Amino acid sequence: MDTSAETHPHSDQQPVASTSSGPVRGRRQDHGVTAFLGVPFAAPPIGALRFQPPAPPAAWSGVRDATGFGPTAPQAPNPAEGLPLLPNRVAPGDDFLNLNVWTPDLEGDAPVMVFIHGGSFTSGSGSVSVYDGSRFARDGVVLVTINYRLGADGFFWTGDGVPNLGLLDQVAALEWVRDNIRAFGGDPARVTLFGESAGGMSVCALMAMPRATGLFHRAIAESGAGVSVISPESARKVATRLAEILGVAPTRDGIASVPVEALVTASTQVAGEAAKKPRRKLWGDVAKNLMIFEPVVDGDILPGRPEDLIAAGAAHNVELLIGTNADEARLFFVPSGAADTMPGLAANLFAWTFGARRPGTVGRYRRNRPGARKGDVTAAILTDGYYRMPALRLAAAHPHAHVYEFAWQSPAFGGRLGACHAIELPFVFDTLDDPAVAELTGGSAPADLATSVHDAWVRFATTGDPGWAPYTAESRTSMRFDVENRVTVDDRADERALWPKR
Repeated sequence: MDTSAETHPHSDQQPVASTSSGPVRGRRQDHGVTAFLGVPFAAPPIGALRFQPPAPPAAWSGVRDATGFGPTAPQAPNPAEGLPLLPNRVAPGDDFLNLNVWTPDLEGDAPVMVFIHGGSFTSGSGSVSVYDGSRFARDGVVLVTINYRLGADGFFWTGDGVPNLGLLDQVAALEWVRDNIRAFGGDPARVTLFGESAGGMSVCALMAMPRATGLFHRAIAESGAGVSVISPESARKVATRLAEILGVAPTRDGIASVPVEALVTASTQVAGEAAKKPRRKLWGDVAKNLMIFEPVVDGDILPGRPEDLIAAGAAHNVELLIGTNADEARLFFVPSGAADTMPGLAANLFAWTFGARRPGTVGRYRRNRPGARKGDVTAAILTDGYYRMPALRLAAAHPHAHVYEFAWQSPAFGGRLGACHAIELPFVFDTLDDPAVAELTGGSAPADLATSVHDAWVRFATTGDPGWAPYTAESRTSMRFDVENRVTVDDRADERALWPKR
């Protein structure tokens, strides 16, 4: 991108905002919204800056064009099995540590929301069409979406160098917001950080990170909580296998000698091997979550497991909205056909793996779902063990938490997709009209539900109150979003009681 473009006169159609690196020119949209796209918040992490903490972007002369999305982080071109339903955007280029801003008024003082995308820490970007922030800006919020380093470049660690570079990228983006968002009409003292899946896991990690303290004031974690981290030993197991495949030393310098494309390809191979033989002896913590790249509990950048640190008081002054979807795991089982072929013992395996080891656990889930297929019972157990129970534990341990469950059933795949993983995103962003989500939603979804979900997110970012009572270990109050929304109290308590409290 030309960073010294000719300066254009300021106009309603070509608004200009100042940043610490230079001015940027955006584009006016409907409803008075202005978008600034592909704005760098850090220098390209290539060459000598590869595998280093993010550095400030170079200053530019003239007005930089910010009317089109920028490059995205290097990643495999094809998503994992079962995930083609989720739209993505992949664009090559070195300057991929960029962000996008939608604002209702450059002269305003609006609340700010910063979104971290999901994708198992290996895919995705802040420029996916579903994450269009214009509806948030229409409703009085400055909306920011960000990129961060993915895969090995963002999350592998051999024990030398600096770990968790992807998390540090997220911190750098939040620091950019703190330092620059006033020029876009946002209030840096009212920042809500939110994310989905790996983005939700990132939100919880940032809540526990000393380097992120004070950079956001409210947090929303969608389908990701505070347990998705790995130990240094597990990270080294992945790094060692990567090095074996690539024929280099299992060190940071060894891995850094490999072109990023080759590293992405080798990482895809390692992920396949871990999924095929999920043995703790081979992969450590990865054998449980089947994500070869996750935040590493290194003792410094991430001092401990986020759930434990938050329970001990980290981010006690950050208001939290956290929740899950009713049928998260169906995204991974139904489109692939696995829901109809997996053995009955799979339910027992998932229950045991995630801590529900009391006799009768699987039987209880089956009795609560009369007529359900084995695959659907297994999906319910995995949904609770991996997503719902960690979210409820975190909410119960936090002094200012609200909980939701998204339960609207997609008609896709004959209705079996249900309220699967990621289905809430077009409702949150109020982008149900995006053709990219038609296959996920079955081509028909209630617009009024999108309005109520989106409004709850806006209200929480604005006031800290999404519209229902807080969740505590005593009250266990949550909002269930569906065709008819309703407040629940300790919903499915008999199943919750089967899982460990910590």
